[in-house]
Amino acid sequence: MSDDLEHLERIVRQTEEVMRGLRQAQAAIGRVTGEGEGAGGLVRVVSDGRGRLTDVRFDPRVMRLDPDELGRQALRAVQDAQRSAVRASEEIIERARESAEGFPEPLDERFVRRRVEQVAREIE
Repeated sequence: MSDDLEHLERIVRQTEEVMRGLRQAQAAIGRVTGEGEGAGGLVRVVSDGRGRLTDVRFDPRVMRLDPDELGRQALRAVQDAQRSAVRASEEIIERARESAEGFPEPLDERFVRRRVEQVAREIE
């Protein structure tokens, strides 16, 4: 019976550790940024961990580009920033997933039934 209590306490501790790791991963993703640039650095973009743009900057010299090229370069910078942020977020998620792999197996019905039967026999 004390083995069961120890097993349950171990499951609770492991669950708490996994949940703490998931909360830390979520917070880390909230701090992720990705950067991208276009037109040789004349266009700079920053994206957060969810792919939302948080900053866009144009060097005044970028106005020398024709409008179509400016559009392509701005799009390139946005996509680079978002890809960078996604990669960083995926790395955090993968580390969290790996730490959660140690999550204990749940107690199934057979395990519980065997324990109840064992305790019942011990009481007799």
